[in-house]
Amino acid sequence: MVMGVSGSGKSTVGKALAQQIGGAFLDGDDYHPQSNVDHMAQGKPLTGAMRWPWLDQLAQAVNVARQDTLTVFACSALRKSYRDYLRATIPDLRVIYLDAPQHIIAQRLNERRDHFMPATMLESQYATLEPPQNPTASVSVDQPIEKIVKTLTSIL
Repeated sequence: MVMGVSGSGKSTVGKALAQQIGGAFLDGDDYHPQSNVDHMAQGKPLTGAMRWPWLDQLAQAVNVARQDTLTVFACSALRKSYRDYLRATIPDLRVIYLDAPQHIIAQRLNERRDHFMPATMLESQYATLEPPQNPTASVSVDQPIEKIVKTLTSIL
């Protein structure tokens, strides 16, 4: 799992990593019901009641995909409880944390035009974030994607 705040590069890193290792990539955003997407697009953070069914759908999809191939997936998983749930639901889960300074993410979100998550939600992302204590890997997003993927493939 590639995790981090919105705009940290979860999808970009996840896709590149999956391609590098010859695996599949699943984007957690694709498993949100439309009601969640609409809620976030209005600048409102998800509630726990909205988040748990999404995490369950995503975990099911990951478990199906991983039966056939190595699977990398992107998921914010900002809280420890969400990661604990995914660890309990997805056997042998490895957590890659994209460490992202807030000023870099603010710039990225302000430049991004093709995503439902508005830049106004950045503060709530960092307020919710409980950085993982023992991730499989932690990499700074303040470097080229090629270097991030090279670092990750050497660790994994």
